[in-house]
Amino acid sequence: MSMDHSSDQMLPLETLRAFDAAARTGSFSAAAEKLNLTHGAISRQIAKLESWLGLKVFERNARGVSLTIEGNRLHLRTTEAFALISVNSDRWVEPRGTAVVRLASIPSVSGLWLMPRMAALENNPTRLRIVLDVDNRQADLADEGIDLSVRCGRGRIPGRVSVRLFEEHIFPIASPGLATEIGKGDPARLLKYPLINDSDASGWRAWFAARDMDYRPRPHDRRFEDYNLVLDAAAHGLGIALARPPLTQDQLDAGRVVAVDNRVVLNPVSYWLDRPTGRPRAAAADLARRIAAQAGLAPEAVEAFLEAEQ
Repeated sequence: MSMDHSSDQMLPLETLRAFDAAARTGSFSAAAEKLNLTHGAISRQIAKLESWLGLKVFERNARGVSLTIEGNRLHLRTTEAFALISVNSDRWVEPRGTAVVRLASIPSVSGLWLMPRMAALENNPTRLRIVLDVDNRQADLADEGIDLSVRCGRGRIPGRVSVRLFEEHIFPIASPGLATEIGKGDPARLLKYPLINDSDASGWRAWFAARDMDYRPRPHDRRFEDYNLVLDAAAHGLGIALARPPLTQDQLDAGRVVAVDNRVVLNPVSYWLDRPTGRPRAAAADLARRIAAQAGLAPEAVEAFLEAEQ
């Protein structure tokens, strides 16, 4: 079989799974149901595969789809490959079904906000199963079969339906020992110590700007891409960080970090709940309502989010 690859990149496994399911069922709709995806997601995966191969793998007809000769050859290979994978690995099999919801988020939100609420999100009032997809990328939700995403950002992302979950008012924190050394006083005293930033300096810049001061990162300041590490660095006395309620609340309650200045400012970054365009599945809508309730979002706002086209 001659394959005119549009690139040398390997095809993702989910593309081949979509192809395998469609080949076995003879229908994109049946494949979507089997894999707990939308019809559109299956259709996009097959289009991606055909573009990569440079040939058609399915004939579309009124009763569904049937494999072309080249598609049949490929299916023989993928069947062998999947058999080898299942025999020779301790692979993790993700749960599937109508009550399973795939939720994507970044590591800090996953660990500090979602995980403490996971039992309530899954069990109240009826049982849901959340498959948490932890990643820093802003993936294409529909292509990757993701139902919902909780992210930090400054606005909406094109191609998604979004609603702002909550904002946060940030303030300086440090380890108890360093906080004692810093003491009380005017904001300039904080500049004698290393300041810990997360993905960028916008938080500290906003905090100092509210005090009529200019802040630019200095050589002895630190930056960690993930907020979990920012908190760890602060707790271990490496400098002053910014509390980001409610992500920081458990650590403040435990006394691992303490406030060194009670003056707050609104963080330029907010928290957003996103979903792909189109009608969400019932379980995804259910989870969206539960997340919104945990975030204190008004019920009418989440209903508008669920009904919006884009």
